[in-house]
Amino acid sequence: MSDLLSAGSLKEIRESGVKVVKGKSHGIAVFYHEGKVYAVDNRCPHMGFPLHQGRIRDCILTCEWHHARFDIQSGGTLDPWADDVTTYPVVVENGQVWVDPGHRVTPRNRVNEGGVDLTPSPRCRGTVDRHRKRLREGLEQNLSLVIAKAVVGLMEAGEPAEEVARIGVEFGTTHRRSGWRSGLTILTAMLNILPKLDQKGKVLALFQGLVHVARESAGEGTRFILEPLPEKKADIQRLFRWYRHAVEVRDTQGAERILLTAIRSGATEKQLTDMMMAAVTGHFYMDAGHVLDFHNKAFEMLERIGPEHRERVLTSLLPDLGDAERSEELHSWQSPVDLVRPLKRAFEAMKEIPEKGDPGAVDEEELIRLLLGDRPEETVQGMLRSLRRGLSPVRLSQLVTLAAGERIARFHVQNDFSDWIAVLHTFTHAHAVHRSLRRSPSKELLRGGFHTAMRIYLDRFLNIPAARRPRGEANSRQAPQDVGQLLALMNQQQQVAEAAEWVVTYLDRGGDKGVLFNTLGHALLREDAEFHSFQMMEAAWKEHDEWAEENSDLAEEAQRTMIIALARYLAAHAPTARELPHVARIAQRLHRGEKLFEEV
Repeated sequence: MSDLLSAGSLKEIRESGVKVVKGKSHGIAVFYHEGKVYAVDNRCPHMGFPLHQGRIRDCILTCEWHHARFDIQSGGTLDPWADDVTTYPVVVENGQVWVDPGHRVTPRNRVNEGGVDLTPSPRCRGTVDRHRKRLREGLEQNLSLVIAKAVVGLMEAGEPAEEVARIGVEFGTTHRRSGWRSGLTILTAMLNILPKLDQKGKVLALFQGLVHVARESAGEGTRFILEPLPEKKADIQRLFRWYRHAVEVRDTQGAERILLTAIRSGATEKQLTDMMMAAVTGHFYMDAGHVLDFHNKAFEMLERIGPEHRERVLTSLLPDLGDAERSEELHSWQSPVDLVRPLKRAFEAMKEIPEKGDPGAVDEEELIRLLLGDRPEETVQGMLRSLRRGLSPVRLSQLVTLAAGERIARFHVQNDFSDWIAVLHTFTHAHAVHRSLRRSPSKELLRGGFHTAMRIYLDRFLNIPAARRPRGEANSRQAPQDVGQLLALMNQQQQVAEAAEWVVTYLDRGGDKGVLFNTLGHALLREDAEFHSFQMMEAAWKEHDEWAEENSDLAEEAQRTMIIALARYLAAHAPTARELPHVARIAQRLHRGEKLFEEV
């Protein structure tokens, strides 16, 4: 019995009712109840309270802290917000009680000298499969601590982040009747930024995304997928036309059957992208840009979790199309300046633009000035000229996104606070167009870039006056600041200009961008952030990284613009109550075996 832990005599445990045995890394509570001996992990799996201080009645062990209840025989909990408690086999020989902490004793009935039946408890292991199961249960019950524990367990066990996200996608696209919205968008955005985060940040990012999926799905009901049309091999181009008409008349059920038929008929990702995105950009800036952004994020998620999820993921986008706002119908797009007719003329003209040209003939900085100006028809004509001279749709959309980012970098804090969302919508819509064009460049999708350009024009008043660009410290020889200063700065409200000045100074002093990005990630993830902040983080980082692949003065300035815009936006929306990060910290401390109930 060298591998077993001595729990003392049976008589001693019978008289005291419970005894704690010290294991290698944790205590084990040994109970005597109704003539039997049981051994369980002494830490309550909910929040770590010592279970030997609990009470047993009718084989139910109740923790005294939050009243989690456990079957003392199996370790199973009656409360879904707690986890099952680990149990250990018990052996009694010659009046002595022994516990097997390694679960090595084969369960078998034993009878001690006094005729007391002693049956070792069944095993309870925190395996990867168990963590996956608990993650699903946490999503179903909308229990943030359960989700956090599962994410910590999976990530510490080496589970790929895509597999963790896949569970959230399967749940969110099934159990939200209204389909894809902000929760799954946040999850995708957080999956995209993981390479810039340390391990703690990765856990926080996935946890935040999954919690938002659970919250948004709570009470929504199951979404049942329709059947495709009976055709075995459909004409993709005909389906394209049918789908476009179904979206036009807001027939989301017809659109779903057509889309499923296209998928079952073997449509490629490019064909599906073109079909769905052309239907979205057939109307102007739908639902403040969210519709196109959601479509882009769904395709990005499919790239990470695999095409086998196409049917459920892509059909989840359709409920949003039924009542989406179409900006060409809005007064602000038609008066006092008519933005609709010039765009429709431009889209006709785009059909005649050749595919190739000399992009070097385009003055990109002048084009950006046009985009930020107050003459929308000149902006449209400037964009068309650039395309005729050979500027690619992808590059044009990248420049449009840079101009949209400049609006945030120069957003004046004297504006109404809610107006941050207006410039944010424009920027994330521009980013979605840019990323989508990289996936499948088409003139139909490029219409979205022109829509963004008009939104940049409509947002112009938010830069009147424009906020001053941070000066920084050119040619500074001082060492970069400690990044903890930036987090401390964002512990105060409305440190917008100060945060921007701080990051620019940090960069001018040669600060490590990787460290800065990780710090900005934690500045977001330590907050109870709302949807748009997650969008801002991911879009700014993605755009920055693409500009970083280029060596030019414009690219250098563009990278700085993205960092300034991100820092200003995060500073404007901090601090918050920080409840969710606190839950994640509890889960991480429990995973490490820390005692939360003690004063610290």
